[in-house]
Amino acid sequence: MAVAVQENAFGGMLERLGQLSNQRKLGLMFGIAAIIALVAGSWMWSQTPDYRVLYSNLSDRDGGSVIDSLQQMNVPYKMADGGGAILVPSNQVYEMRLRLASQGLPKGSVVGFELMDGQKLGMSQFQEQVNYQRALEGEITRSIQSLSAVQAARVHLAIPKPSVFVRDQQKPSASVLLSLYPGRTLDAAQVSGIVHLIASSVPELPVKNVTLVDQNGNLLIAAGAEGADAHAGLDPTQLDYLHQVEQSYVKRIEAILTPLVGQDNVKAQVAADLDFAKIEQTAETYKPNPVPNEAAIRSQQMSETAGDAGKPASGVPGAMSNQPPGAASAPISATGSPTGGAAAGSAASGAGAHKESTVNFEVDKTIQHIRQPVGSVKRLSVAVVVNNRKVGGGKDAKTKPLSAAELAQLQNLVKEAMGYNQARGDTLNLVNAAFSAGDVEEIPSAPLWKEPGNISLAKEIAKNLLIAALLFYLVFGVIRPILRDLAQPVHAGPHHVAEEGEEGEETAEISPQAAARAAQAAGYEENLKAAKELAKQDPRVVASVVKDWVGGGE
Repeated sequence: MAVAVQENAFGGMLERLGQLSNQRKLGLMFGIAAIIALVAGSWMWSQTPDYRVLYSNLSDRDGGSVIDSLQQMNVPYKMADGGGAILVPSNQVYEMRLRLASQGLPKGSVVGFELMDGQKLGMSQFQEQVNYQRALEGEITRSIQSLSAVQAARVHLAIPKPSVFVRDQQKPSASVLLSLYPGRTLDAAQVSGIVHLIASSVPELPVKNVTLVDQNGNLLIAAGAEGADAHAGLDPTQLDYLHQVEQSYVKRIEAILTPLVGQDNVKAQVAADLDFAKIEQTAETYKPNPVPNEAAIRSQQMSETAGDAGKPASGVPGAMSNQPPGAASAPISATGSPTGGAAAGSAASGAGAHKESTVNFEVDKTIQHIRQPVGSVKRLSVAVVVNNRKVGGGKDAKTKPLSAAELAQLQNLVKEAMGYNQARGDTLNLVNAAFSAGDVEEIPSAPLWKEPGNISLAKEIAKNLLIAALLFYLVFGVIRPILRDLAQPVHAGPHHVAEEGEEGEETAEISPQAAARAAQAAGYEENLKAAKELAKQDPRVVASVVKDWVGGGE
């Protein structure tokens, strides 16, 4: 029974569908097709991933290698910026970067020591040296490009040929061009790090032979480098040490005054003048001639000659050889006896005897090598502000200035904490004043629609709402009216309409076309009934009408 009812309903719908005009049939077909297309498109749209940039500014060689790897891993991708950027689904960006990095991609336009892997048999020594230099330049370039502030780099090495002669030996040199990211700069410490990195990568490359230039042509000077520009100011290490010294004095002052005046009631600033000059002194001092008894003997020499009175005459005969010798000359230093009389007696006792004594004393000198410490304090300037003392509590709390005795006590404490030295020109200024409570500026929180997570969520919600609105319009604005018309039964006449009304079927809503058809059916039934009544009452009239129809047909 139910099957028969369904077949009758299906047959009725087909009959009603056949009674529709061509325009309504086309509208029904268009609506159904639009719903199917919208549902399929919505499903595909929801399944389409959000693409993000995997790599940008890739060379053609790297781009081709990356695409080949993505195709092998069955990862969808897109091209952007004329092929310079590769996009992959957002949920696979970091995974793909790690997997491609394990394959050594992207390699960049710089080649490293992998260039040595393709060495061919029969290469000359010059070609091998050129490949080695290119590989070394590539490895140094990759190391520099790994820094966060460096976007690209080019390294040029000048390696001279080795020579067996020491005077002909030359040291290698390096020239580096750095391209920094927009808005990024390198300080002296970072430049020094790059210079030492390059110098340590090339054998016998001194630091002074490394030249760094940025993309604007500015020469980058490393900390501690030689040259006039290098000594124009303090290097970062000296500035850090100066800041540490000043902060150390500030902490001392605040630590000793906080227990007396309370937390946040004292502010101190210290300006230190440090001496970073490197001074070395060497002094060699000679004292006057010391007393002989107190001086140290360096060397002593004595010589003695005996007299010749008992010896026979000798020599060449003649007047000159037979004459006695003359008086002896005075010796350099005679130390035979401390007294002059004893020395004369000794000379007289031995006719012709001679003694000589030479004594050398040590020269008294002093050598001093003084090296003054670097970073010593030359002068301190200290400024301290102390808040008024708080009296009372709660809303009735008031403040009053400190007394002169309290200020003097605080000033003495600050002098002791800073190591006040009037001889070197230290200054101290301690002021007592009421602190003003400034208005705390509240930083407005970012609106919800500007947060990245909310933006993506809003896009997803808007996409789903758009799909739902289109579906609602097609279903209830196009398909439902047509299906409602098809659901109306075909009325055979007024009797059937009355029966359906009595049985409670859907007779409340009748479309204009259904009403017209019902009216036509009702008029036909009335005309047929009137014709039957006329044939019963006056058959001759009906026969005459039929005769006229037959005659007209002939």
